[in-house]
Formats: sequence, structure tokens, C-alpha cells
Amino acid sequence: MLPASLRWRLTIWVAAVMLISAGVIFVVIYEDTGTELRNQIDRNITSDTSQLGHLLGSLHGQNPGRVAVVAQRYISAQPYTASSTLLFALVPGEATVSNHPEVFAAAGPEEGETLQEQARENAVGRELLTPRIGYWTHPVPDVGAMRIHERSVRLGQLTVVAGAGEPLEVVEQAQHGVARAFALAGALTLAIALFASYLAGARVSAPMRQMAGVATRVDAGELEPRMEIPSREGGEVRVLAEAFNHMLDRLAEAFDRQREFVADASHELRTPLTVMRGQLDVLVAQEAPSDAEMRRVERLVQAEISRISRLVDDMLVLAAAEQTKFLRPQPIELRAFVAELWDGVGLTAERRFELGPVPSGTLRADPDRLAQALRNLARNAIEHTTAEEGLVRLQIERVGSEQVRFSVIDNGPGIPVSERLRVFERFHRTDPGRARNAGGTGLGLAIVHAIAEAHGGHVRAADPGNARGARVELLLPGFKPG
Repeated sequence: MLPASLRWRLTIWVAAVMLISAGVIFVVIYEDTGTELRNQIDRNITSDTSQLGHLLGSLHGQNPGRVAVVAQRYISAQPYTASSTLLFALVPGEATVSNHPEVFAAAGPEEGETLQEQARENAVGRELLTPRIGYWTHPVPDVGAMRIHERSVRLGQLTVVAGAGEPLEVVEQAQHGVARAFALAGALTLAIALFASYLAGARVSAPMRQMAGVATRVDAGELEPRMEIPSREGGEVRVLAEAFNHMLDRLAEAFDRQREFVADASHELRTPLTVMRGQLDVLVAQEAPSDAEMRRVERLVQAEISRISRLVDDMLVLAAAEQTKFLRPQPIELRAFVAELWDGVGLTAERRFELGPVPSGTLRADPDRLAQALRNLARNAIEHTTAEEGLVRLQIERVGSEQVRFSVIDNGPGIPVSERLRVFERFHRTDPGRARNAGGTGLGLAIVHAIAEAHGGHVRAADPGNARGARVELLLPGFKPG
């Protein structure tokens, strides 16, 4: 049932909290005021009955008439008013002594009262004639609820009751005053709280509204809008704005990479398709192509189909690299793994393959992805070296306590310093014509980079030092010496 607007939701919640808090405070003060006034009344009437009882106690041994006369003299000196204390003494055999005798004595109806109303008042007054030692509350005609305290005083064989009472109207008036004050102050406070909470809600929700506006524009296809980062405010608003803008930056970067990837992939696919179409057009243009010509076209088409297949496979690997299930790590016994892998690589080309010392221990990694990365590095070295004289060397070194570095070294033309960061980009080639002619897709090193990052490591084109050629290093964590 709450409004959808965050501002009004905050306003309503603040108002509800204010009302509940004010209600609790009102109940506490209302009850405490009544309790304190009742306690004060109890203390007052206790003091009055004590004084009256002390006076009556001094009449030990006196007859009831004498006791009634002394009590009447004392009580008459303290006349009753609507705001004063009712004093009375119940002396056996004598009329009730009181400074407000109309309360106890039967009387005729007053002006404006019926006989039935007066009869009910007389019945209530007669109930006061029955002693009730202690505190009690009783309705008194023309007065209202009254707090009464009675105590018995033993005068030899005679027992009299001294009593005093005060109206509770003052308690009701005080509590009504508290209620009126709370109603007025509460209404004013609630109005101020509603206004202040609305302003606060508008201020707090402003970043949310701005974010919603930016998100709407982004959803419509715009990637340029950004949230304004407050210059003075800190805390959650600044963190929210920076995080949201960073998210949009990454989103825009991802879209840019996606567009570049699609454009590059389209270009890479267009080249073999163009070659195949051209060769088929040449073949179709001939009325009676020779067997040799048909076999030539077949070889070219098969080669281009193989190139397209490799390109699609590499693109699928890069797409899978962004998924959580890309890796299936497990402990790998490094020496046996590398020896078997390098033996297989040595059969793929006529090069001088060398393997340096391998540290003893286990590496926690995905064996299939690690093998794929090392084969791609080896294939890259093979493509940039010549047969027989070309050197492809794998060196493995322990780095620190839990890392291992794979270095693939060749004696080819090397990687220019300006290209060492870009060689791991998708479809980037230092020599585009040569790489394409050699059957490369331009994704091999990008796949190595993705595999390295998925393992929590990194790959780089390092300086080969004084040696000629290239040196590519793959650093992975998770090594345990054995």
C-alpha cells in the first residue's frame, strides 16, 4: 500500500516512527502524571487522617458525644471546598461528623434534580457510612470520583474512624492538559517532521533518481551518460556514483571490445570466404576444367575451410573464457606433464626443440587449458622461425614460494618493443600478411592471455636480453614444491 516513490516512502516511514514514538512518550507521561498526582493525594489525605486520628486518640476514655463534639470543632475549622480536603469522623451512636455533611446525610432533591437522581445520590452517600480502613476510591455526589483514606482509632471500649478524601478531578484535569499539549505539539512536530523527511527523502533519493535516469538512457542505447560525483559529499553517495560510473565504463569498454571483435572476426572470415568464392568462380568460368585445376581449387578450399574452423574454435575458446566453468583446476605433477607435452610439440615441426630443467612439484591448474596455452606459445614461436635452424625452447622456473614461470624462447625476428603489449590483443599481428599466409588466426596469444588471467596469473612479452628472438613468459600461481 506504500507509494512507489522513494521520497514518499521515506516520508511515510519517518512519520510512522514519529507517531509511534510520540504515542509511547504520551502514554508514559500521561500515566506518570496521573500516578504522581494520585500519590501526592494519597500523601495529603494520609497526613490529614493522621492529624485527625491523633486528635481523637487524645480523647481516650471520653464518651461518644464528647468525642463527636471535639471532632466537630476540629473539622469545622477546616471548611470544605471543591478543591480542598473532605474530613469526617464516624463515631458509633453519633451522627457523622464532616466538613461536608451533605455527602453523608439524606436530603431532598436540589434544583434541577429529580427524585430518582437524588435517591441515587443518597444511596451513594450511605455507602460512605460503612467503614473501609485503608485507601479506596468512591464516587461522591456533586464532586465526582474521590480518593479516600480511613483509619480506626481505639479509645478504650470505643472505636472511631477518622477519614479524609480529595477529589480526583485535578488528576483528570492534569491528564487532559497533557493530552491537549501533546496533541498541539504533536501536530506541529508531525508537520515539521513530514516536511523535513520529505526534503531529506528527496535529497537521499536524488542519486537513485539520477541513476534511474542514466540507466534509462543506457537501456535506450546511449553509453555516454554518467552520474555526477558530488564534490563535497562523501560516504555512500560518492561510492555509489563512482561504482555506477565504473560499471558503465566497463560496460562501454565491453561493448567496444565486442564491436571490435565482431568487426575483426567478420574481416577474418571474409578473407577465406572471398578466396573460396574467387576460386570457385574461376573454376565455374572454365567449360572443361582439368583434373589438376580441380584438385588445386579443392586444396585451396580445404585450406580455407580449415582456417575458418580454427578461427571459429579460437573464438569459442575466448567466449568460454568469460564463463565461470572455463577452468577445471586440479593438481598437476609438473615434470611428467611438461615432458609429455613437449614431446608432442616436438613432432609438429622441424625445429630445434629444447626443454630446460623442470622444478619438482605440483601445480594446481587446468591441464587442458595449460597445455593449450603452452602449445599456442610454441606454435607462435614455430611460425616466426625457420625450419631446421629455428630454436624453440621452453624454460620453467620457480618464482617465490608458490609461483612458476613458463618461458618460451625462439631465435626468430623478435617482437618490437612497441608491439609487446599489443600482441595479446585479439586479431593483432606484428606481420599481418605473413601470419595469415601461415594459417594463423591472430587469436593464439589472446587465448594465452585469457587462460593466464583465468588462473590468476599473467603473460607478457619479455625482453630477450642480448639474445636474438622473442621471449614470452607465462606466470601462474598455485605451485607447491615436491
